Amino acid sequence: MDTAPANDRPDDQRQRDRSSYAEVQASAEFGELRGAHRSFAFPLTIAFVSWYLLYVLLSNYAGDFMGTKVVGHVNVALVFGLAQFLTTFLIAWWYSRHAAAKLDPRAEAIKSRMEERS
Repeated sequence: MDTAPANDRPDDQRQRDRSSYAEVQASAEFGELRGAHRSFAFPLTIAFVSWYLLYVLLSNYAGDFMGTKVVGHVNVALVFGLAQFLTTFLIAWWYSRHAAAKLDPRAEAIKSRMEERS
């Protein structure tokens, strides 16, 4: 009875696995998947980090503006701070929808083809 762990494959099997992964990574389909992810994630990350830094900079250097009352004891700083939480959840929700619609089907197709070859 073979009790060797699954990761203790013979060297030739490991080499075939590596070449399969390298082949998929070099494929146009995988490049399109990576591009679809990057074209969504990078701009949104830059926008969110910029929005966050704006909040920090305004908090440090525009105290009078951030202290401006909006309603009652609620000031601009509190509104901006709460908006940070809101945008975080909105971005997570938006990315989830994007991934389900655009990324997951492509990734599943690649995965299925790789499993068929094994």
